[in-house]
Amino acid sequence: MQVEGVTKFELRLMYASPCTPDCLTSLNAWRSRLWRLQLIGRRAGRYGGLGYGNVSCRIKSLSAPSRHSQFIVSGSQTGELAELDARHYCVVTGWDVQLNSVIAQGPIRPSSESLTHGMLYDLDDDVRVVFHVHSPAIWRASSRIGLHLTDPGVAYGTPDMACEVARLFRETDVKQAGIFAMGGHEDGVIAFGADADAAGNILMAVLEHGQQRSIMDRKPPVD
Repeated sequence: MQVEGVTKFELRLMYASPCTPDCLTSLNAWRSRLWRLQLIGRRAGRYGGLGYGNVSCRIKSLSAPSRHSQFIVSGSQTGELAELDARHYCVVTGWDVQLNSVIAQGPIRPSSESLTHGMLYDLDDDVRVVFHVHSPAIWRASSRIGLHLTDPGVAYGTPDMACEVARLFRETDVKQAGIFAMGGHEDGVIAFGADADAAGNILMAVLEHGQQRSIMDRKPPVD
């Protein structure tokens, strides 16, 4: 089983004061909701006791010019906290999938899934928010409810995972769906959209579908 929270990229972090972009309020409100639903968190008996799940939003470049859109992302191993504030977010200012590297600034290390977030922002200018959650209900029913999946042999937080996201954009309609499951990352699901409400509403709709599918699968057959 692959667990959340282990950073697999080379990180160059410049410690700096918290950043408070306009999108942080709505992003953080949704993050709190996802925590209450246990889609983000840290709980004994799940994933070796490590935190799981993270959220991000695209922001204006802090240091132009940059070939990347920059984004603010929840910090590594903040899953146990019910409420976050600006101190628990980090700005990713650059990344290179081929070199497996991330450049960031802020008061905390960025999420271990930052390369995947960065790839989504690179692939589509309309993507402004990304949620990475852990949902057994969605993940286990992903094939039956028609979700696109990344290759089960690809680990989270790696250049290969970022490349898998690019493949889904090339070969499927995942851009229109706004959500996919991570085949090789137990319970991992990523939703994205033009703002926090768009990403969150897609996720909630698919979660309801997945829960209904799970209930149906548990019902005994009718004679």
